[in-house]
Amino acid sequence: MKKSKLLNHVLAIAFFLMGTSAFAQIETPAPSPAGSTTSTVGLTDIEINYFRPQTKGRKIFGEGDKYLQPYGNMWRAGANQGTTIKFSTDVKVGDTDLAAGEYLFLATPGKDTWTAIFYTDIKMGGSLAGFQQENVAASVDVKPTKLTESVSTLSYQITDISEDSQKANIQLSWENTSIKVPISVSFDQQVMKAIAKGTTVNVGNYATAASYYLTTGKDLNQALEWMNLYLAKDNNSSQFWHLYTKAKILAKMGKKKEAKDTANKSMELAKNFDGGDFGYIKLNQNLIAGL
Repeated sequence: MKKSKLLNHVLAIAFFLMGTSAFAQIETPAPSPAGSTTSTVGLTDIEINYFRPQTKGRKIFGEGDKYLQPYGNMWRAGANQGTTIKFSTDVKVGDTDLAAGEYLFLATPGKDTWTAIFYTDIKMGGSLAGFQQENVAASVDVKPTKLTESVSTLSYQITDISEDSQKANIQLSWENTSIKVPISVSFDQQVMKAIAKGTTVNVGNYATAASYYLTTGKDLNQALEWMNLYLAKDNNSSQFWHLYTKAKILAKMGKKKEAKDTANKSMELAKNFDGGDFGYIKLNQNLIAGL
């Protein structure tokens, strides 16, 4: 009797396990896997999230129904729920102001011109049936470029960041076509507020503020004053890298003798620094030669 009950119990467990395994999900690779890319331009964080369809032998962009994305038809610019782009600060798309936030990115391909669209209602997702013009926050026309090498999987990148960190492109590439959507950012006002606030609580911010004024061509007298305030604190005058910045400020102000004296002092300190000169001997030599 006990053996019979035990057998029934074992069989019940076995049938239970068989039943639950029948409902277990089997995970397989997605046909259009998720992708993302991020970058910082200036002080603006840019994040792109999208799904990456593959060509799979199909013709993607062109004139007529034989193409997956015919010219003139609005496209979700990706697969599944479409593509979203998030900006941490206000930006410009082309010449249009765009507020900080997250947007659906849509595009209308064309032979000679594409229209890139930033759409406020991200809940619309990949279905364009609910598209409403009033939700278009910005749109810009861009020229497509033919690629010499085919891109089999849709790809987004943040490219061409300018030396002053104020401009970049959002680049879409798929099959034999690429577009670049120009983005520009502004951070001067943000930095100026931080300088005004930061220099009152941390003397180290004077050096940062002076360097920023130097590189952006602002008031050099103010830059020199801040750098002198920093160098006068504690043992900061031995920091040859900041002395070099002071020499550059003086040189830009046309004070050649003072710039040369400061550069020589920076170079001497760099030569005697146990941790190495970090390239500042050469930098000071070049600065002096330029005077």
